[in-house]
Amino acid sequence: MEQVNFFENNIEQAEKAFMSHKKIISEHLPFADIQHVGSSAIPSCLTKGDIDIQVRVPTEKFPLAVKALETLYDINEGSSKTDDFRAFQDDSATPPLGVQLTVINSEVDFFWKFRDVLLENNKYLKEYDDLKKSHEGSEMDNYRQAKNKFFEKIMETPEFKRL
Repeated sequence: MEQVNFFENNIEQAEKAFMSHKKIISEHLPFADIQHVGSSAIPSCLTKGDIDIQVRVPTEKFPLAVKALETLYDINEGSSKTDDFRAFQDDSATPPLGVQLTVINSEVDFFWKFRDVLLENNKYLKEYDDLKKSHEGSEMDNYRQAKNKFFEKIMETPEFKRL
């Protein structure tokens, strides 16, 4: 069973890694909107030590984007595959990388919104960090369930709905 551990965010390292991957992805998908998302995109947020990137594309470019990202990263086999979402990963990257490919304005085009809500609202950020602290060293699945509940709550906030 996989345990979850959290670290202070090294925003400089995360941003440098993001910019490096953004450059590579942009060369293959110049039409994509590439966003640094997840905890590593929020300066004071605790993180698992990885970075997350959301690649946003128009519906008609989604199949092309899937093919391009498959040449760059491993498919995240533990994640869902739909007509508007695919997940990729590179666990050998430093730091480890997750890439979420989404269709712009689809139901799953929300990763950047979570980031923006947490950047705007210290109360939500503190609640998220407290959730992480309470799951330090626990099973990853338990943490993911609690995190999903937290983000479901965030999706109901006026801040999220405004985006």
